[in-house]
Amino acid sequence: MAETREVYWHLPGLCYFRLLNQILINTMKDYPDKFRDGYKIGSVYGTIPGAIWNGGRAVFGISNKAEIERVIATYNQYGIPARFTWSNSLLEEKHVYDTYCNMIMKIADNGLNQAIVNQPVLEEYIRREYPSYKLISSTTKRMLDIETLKKEVEKDYFLVVLDYDLNRNEDVIKLLEPVADKIEILVNEICYPGCPMRAQHYREESRSQLEFDNRTDFHCPNHSQDRRTFEECMKRPAFMSTEEVDRYIERGYRNFKIVGRGLPQQFVLDSYLYFLVKDEERDFVRRHIVGTLQYLAEQQKAAMRR
Repeated sequence: MAETREVYWHLPGLCYFRLLNQILINTMKDYPDKFRDGYKIGSVYGTIPGAIWNGGRAVFGISNKAEIERVIATYNQYGIPARFTWSNSLLEEKHVYDTYCNMIMKIADNGLNQAIVNQPVLEEYIRREYPSYKLISSTTKRMLDIETLKKEVEKDYFLVVLDYDLNRNEDVIKLLEPVADKIEILVNEICYPGCPMRAQHYREESRSQLEFDNRTDFHCPNHSQDRRTFEECMKRPAFMSTEEVDRYIERGYRNFKIVGRGLPQQFVLDSYLYFLVKDEERDFVRRHIVGTLQYLAEQQKAAMRR
């Protein structure tokens, strides 16, 4: 009997989808036969609201120390890393000393947790001050050149997140096969393939995060009003079907990322059901997760009325 290869899935919504993620984790624990063989949660990524090192999508707000500790414990109690999206593309040296971000790093500095990085100034700071963190090279770097990508993989990163525009570039996929277990692939990206505005969009989100400016909205000519559903996402050229994921697993790839930051919870749930759950078990798992979410919401309302 062939050994089942462990495959790691990296989920969105460190804070925003914390309840959904916790229910999913418990469901996988309670009903392992409902999920695809060998699938594990490799990390949950995102940011603590208001952290200026955050990139990709600006997240505003603030959390106190006790709340940050609860967020980290939500995942670490299962042995799942919290992965911070420290991929702000406009960071300068003055920003690495930010008190709030350093507090977050100190709270989670237990040897389990991870950080996605973009800028060398922050990467060098984390390597020096928080050496126990595993570092992931961010897709926001937009590395499309094969030679640049080869050099990136050779560096001391735990994982390198492949730019989704390369998902079906056979030259790249073949080249990376010897180091496939160091590559992470985005499977359900909703953005427009080859979008020339993508790097500019990342910079604008980074600026908004640094300046706590939620008044601006990036106007992308490729934006589609109906793209925020999973059904629409499945029509995107970069979308990878479960059959394609299986073929990549056979080639040695075992880290896959589900996008969802800034997207509706329904989109995220549909993504989890499609990629993680066996086809014939999706209805059961959906009912279980939705029912649990509704029950907890009712409990919360009842507690507020007391």
